[in-house]
Amino acid sequence: MAEITISKEDWDRLKLKVRRKYRDLSDEDLAYLPGEEEKLIQHLMVRLKRKREYVVFTLKKGLANIDTNIL
Repeated sequence: MAEITISKEDWDRLKLKVRRKYRDLSDEDLAYLPGEEEKLIQHLMVRLKRKREYVVFTLKKGLANIDTNIL
């Protein structure tokens, strides 16, 4: 089960931050629908070749600073 909840509005902003940090991610890689956090985490784990903890930490960090460019 996903440790985070991302709203559509927050995802629109967070997606820009993630794309800036990981430029090789495509629109398909960043496809997300509210309630499918687990699917997003699993996909990013594979694409970024990172552990679950890193992906969740990165997303949480971006959400915590949603009004800034910090990720």
